[in-house]
Amino acid sequence: MASTWLVVGLGNPGPRYEATRHNIGQIVLDELARRRGERFREHKGGARVVETWLRPGADKLVLAKPNSFMNVSGTPVAALAKFYSVPPERVIIVHDELDIPYDSIRLKVGGGHGGHNGVRDVARALATPEFPRVRAGIGRPPGRQDPADWVLAPFGSAERETLPIFVSDVADAVEQLVGEGLTAAQQTHHSRG
Repeated sequence: MASTWLVVGLGNPGPRYEATRHNIGQIVLDELARRRGERFREHKGGARVVETWLRPGADKLVLAKPNSFMNVSGTPVAALAKFYSVPPERVIIVHDELDIPYDSIRLKVGGGHGGHNGVRDVARALATPEFPRVRAGIGRPPGRQDPADWVLAPFGSAERETLPIFVSDVADAVEQLVGEGLTAAQQTHHSRG
């Protein structure tokens, strides 16, 4: 019997933040929904969701973009996990990562939050840090620019040229994590960057 995975793209709501580095998780979720010809709809769990499958006959996917701001993502994630009866080990968080170079992908389960307030809040709400993360590298800001300003800024022109490929690669990593497991996804995507 197919089981359910909850895939959450972290980000901030509203048009002001749509194209920012901090919203790469939600941009990836848009790509996953686009691949399946699906559109997000409002859910009572405080998020926009798509209910779909990895592929016909395979595991069910619930793609979710919380309506909350990044730093308080935990409440809607926990509400959706409860609603769909998904345990933490099947809650995949897709998020931006400052400590990974732009266009690099890293996958892991558990561990610390690395200063990422969205991940910290999800761990608090799920009462465990033991959930899979697909970390999309956005790199550190140049010079002395404040990291908070960097993550809330739109991607630069050079980044925008390769962003569609990067987003597609991160979406591939999510699909491989669900379909083949963590080790296979790490072997494919960690070797890239």
